[in-house]
Amino acid sequence: MEKTLIIIPTYNEIENIESIIEAVFSTPVAVVILVVDDESPDGTGQKVLSLMERFPKRLFLESRSNRTGLGSAYVHGFQWALRRNYAYIFEMDADFSHNPKEIQPMLALLEKEADLVVGSRYIKGVNVVNWPLSRILLSYFASLYVRLITGMPIKDATAGFVGYRSEVLKAIEIDQVKFVGYAFQIELKYKAWLKKFKLIEHPIVFTNRVKGKSKMNGSIIWEALYGVLFLRLFKTTFR
Repeated sequence: MEKTLIIIPTYNEIENIESIIEAVFSTPVAVVILVVDDESPDGTGQKVLSLMERFPKRLFLESRSNRTGLGSAYVHGFQWALRRNYAYIFEMDADFSHNPKEIQPMLALLEKEADLVVGSRYIKGVNVVNWPLSRILLSYFASLYVRLITGMPIKDATAGFVGYRSEVLKAIEIDQVKFVGYAFQIELKYKAWLKKFKLIEHPIVFTNRVKGKSKMNGSIIWEALYGVLFLRLFKTTFR
């Protein structure tokens, strides 16, 4: 059985889902993919079901009836992974903003030295393609804000391309995760850091989606702003 699981949450990703699955499976790494779909009305889940015939025992689908946020989709996937004893578990977007070719070097870090590896847009300058300047500045300064408030030495705290050793997800009690958007990404990294796990950033180039519609909205941004303060104020409860 493969030890590495890639979790891809989806909502209306029919334009990307087949291509991203094929791209992940074309990398030289033996991985399994779990798609967590929130009953996309565009047929994303049905497309995954049809692709499962091409990739038996390597592609799985979990369909959720309630669209309750990115964080809860990942928690659902993490729980699925831990019940099946995967050793390494990745978060990854469906829209090719995360290059599947980076899975191999990120996995190598997990296998050799890291407990949590972050695909970082900001570890070597600003590596973002096709984003408007306003969004680049928002993301960059959000990560700076997180470092100032929490003291966590991560330059891309809101990054969504992340790999975990299973021990990390067990230790941070994923069923008690509070947030669902950007703050979810910060929360997991922060809790892992507080528990003295080794976090390493791996430089990636983040490319804005070409197909499909972004799920970004103002509520996600505000959640991150107040969520960081909450995490800092109540950090003793996370140790």
